[in-house]
Amino acid sequence: MSLRSPMGRVLGMGSAKDGTGHWWAQRVTSVALVPLTLWFLVALLTLPALDYVTVKSWLALPLSSFLTFLMLAVSAYHSYLGTTVIVEDYVHTAGLKVATLLLLRFLHVLVAGAGLFAILRIAFGP
Repeated sequence: MSLRSPMGRVLGMGSAKDGTGHWWAQRVTSVALVPLTLWFLVALLTLPALDYVTVKSWLALPLSSFLTFLMLAVSAYHSYLGTTVIVEDYVHTAGLKVATLLLLRFLHVLVAGAGLFAILRIAFGP
């Protein structure tokens, strides 16, 4: 017995076969963000001062720069997954949906790239 409507069977409309992977990616990134965010907050709060020179010298350490790099990359991907779901659920015009999804992808790559570049610049010097 099928739960699909007769019209859905005729038109071939059904599952996009993509939701499970998206759902898992969002859950895995959220689980990864818990320890990364906790580490980041504890590491910053245990610094003697939060001035520019102290944070820059802390970020120049290999472990700090790597984990911050990882946190930023996972955060950007998690944010992209979440905003994509919002657009797919609430934007109903096809052209506007495609344009918004393209803009979101561009902005997430731009922001993540700028952040990652800044971390690498601090970690490896000018």
